[in-house]
Amino acid sequence: MRVIGTAGHVDHGKSALVEALSGINPDRLAEEQSRQMTIDLGFAWLDLPDGETLGIVDVPGHRDFIENMLAGVGGIDAALLVIAADEGIMPQTREHLAILQLLDIRNIIIVLSKIDLIDDSEWIELVELEIEELLAQWGLSELPLVAVSAHTGAGLDQLVETLQRVLKQLPQRVNYHQPRLPIDRVFVVSGFGAVVTGTLSGGPLSIGDNVELQPSGAAGRVRGLQSYRRDVDTAMPGSRVAVNVAGLRSGDIQRGDVLTYPGQLQPTLLADAHFTQLHDIERPLAHNAEVKFFCGAAESVAHARLLESDALAAGSAGWLQIRLREPMPLSRGDRFILRYPSPAETIGGGLIVNSHPGRRLKRFQPEIITELELRLRGTPAERLALAAKGDEPQTRSELQKRLGCGDDELSTALAEALKDGLIRQLDAQRYWSAESWQRLSQAIDKELGAYHQANPLRLGMPRPALQSRLNIKLGLLDAIVENEEGLTLESGFVRLREHAIRFSGEQRQNAERVMGALEAEPFSPPGIADLNRMAGEDVVRALSDLRQIVNVNDNIAFTAESYDRLVAEVRQHITEFNEIDAKTLRDKFGSSRKYAIAVLDHLDSLGITQRVGDVRKGGRNL
Repeated sequence: MRVIGTAGHVDHGKSALVEALSGINPDRLAEEQSRQMTIDLGFAWLDLPDGETLGIVDVPGHRDFIENMLAGVGGIDAALLVIAADEGIMPQTREHLAILQLLDIRNIIIVLSKIDLIDDSEWIELVELEIEELLAQWGLSELPLVAVSAHTGAGLDQLVETLQRVLKQLPQRVNYHQPRLPIDRVFVVSGFGAVVTGTLSGGPLSIGDNVELQPSGAAGRVRGLQSYRRDVDTAMPGSRVAVNVAGLRSGDIQRGDVLTYPGQLQPTLLADAHFTQLHDIERPLAHNAEVKFFCGAAESVAHARLLESDALAAGSAGWLQIRLREPMPLSRGDRFILRYPSPAETIGGGLIVNSHPGRRLKRFQPEIITELELRLRGTPAERLALAAKGDEPQTRSELQKRLGCGDDELSTALAEALKDGLIRQLDAQRYWSAESWQRLSQAIDKELGAYHQANPLRLGMPRPALQSRLNIKLGLLDAIVENEEGLTLESGFVRLREHAIRFSGEQRQNAERVMGALEAEPFSPPGIADLNRMAGEDVVRALSDLRQIVNVNDNIAFTAESYDRLVAEVRQHITEFNEIDAKTLRDKFGSSRKYAIAVLDHLDSLGITQRVGDVRKGGRNL
């Protein structure tokens, strides 16, 4: 399905043309019909000869309603630029054509309307020459032109044929499984509640889907769907859609809100953008100028921060950061228009390249401009690597959301980025930029190097302590340690592979004294406090890190050999007799109740045993 828009001056007969094509009068407001002037968006549709249903958005032509016009053209595939034969090109015609170009809507059909009012062939030639000159200014000389009369029907069949030919040449709408409906109309149907309309993109929407309204975040559910007044179970991208939303009140919804899946779209107050200024602008854009920002069906007052200069000359392009007054749900690839608030004037437009920069960019920074250029003009693999940058790896679906691309395009970009070493794959679904990976790897090396220097008799840094220090998730830390040759995880300690505990001669003698004392009384050993006095706390802790001794609590430690014998006996006894108690363990090893209870409490904490009354039975890790 496709959607087109009709643009042009207020007196050029757009609404009459739409009604002649579709049989539907798009001017739904009484004031529009009485004044014969489109004030707000109008909607219609027709079935083309090839069977495709074509949606039509009729936008206002009067200069006072340009901003209503902008709410309707964001989602269209093509446009009819209507020029009346009896009037020729008007200022609004030029502005509408400029807006279509800034929004990258290049599939335009020029419609010369009201030809029934002109008998003078020379006048028609003069108007056509004027149109040719206007199109040449934009490099659009190849656009088709069709002369029609909504009154007599002349040329309408040719217009339909031209529409069908142009639309067949367009690529299919991208489905990246993230439906997005910019709302251009809200109303209430008695007995059903709130209904919203818009042009659907990004993915299909089905009855029963849970949805979210942005920027408010209000949750709802799709109760009913219509496309061109036909009930449907699923609406496809590229179609005009009416959605009956359960759980949302009409008073909570306004034009410009976006209906989408929960968690798929986040509002933002900052956006990085590439901007092109109109060549005939009277007031060049200055740094931090207050502007009106239009994207999709939404608008907001904003400030335009120029990143490369203090002002943009007419017809020039540059990088800017948009600072919005109210949060808006934006995505990479969105097209936008800037206008001056007063006196109202279209300045230019451009493309969002980063919808969530997360920070205010510094001006006049070449490295920032280089990255922005890469976001705009880089290869798919390079743009994927930028999307994969950040504090955490991204899933495949998250990358697809950031890039706004289809399945095949994403798969190709992933394969190229992995081949070129631009990203790292952590598991079946998570990816991270090689730059972010390297930055974290270097931070780990730095932390461990400092830790080893300060604690030479520690095997390494405890894994949870390193995770807390770096403020990352344990799974990410484990992935880095597992895949970096210079790192290793041993007995719960992360260390540089080159690091090892090295005792001095005196420390080695003290360590041997500790081991001798523990081996002399393997199951009734001296307490840890006694061992610390004997050899020093650093040496005792090093023996624990090396697992030559095992601490069962803060006061008691066994040699690793004695500890393993105790654990094996407990496992064996429970396997044979289903339970064990402290007295039995004490008697088996000629120990005392104090040591037996300490061992069993320790095994409880490991899940090897579990206490049931006065006995221990097998735990989850027996």
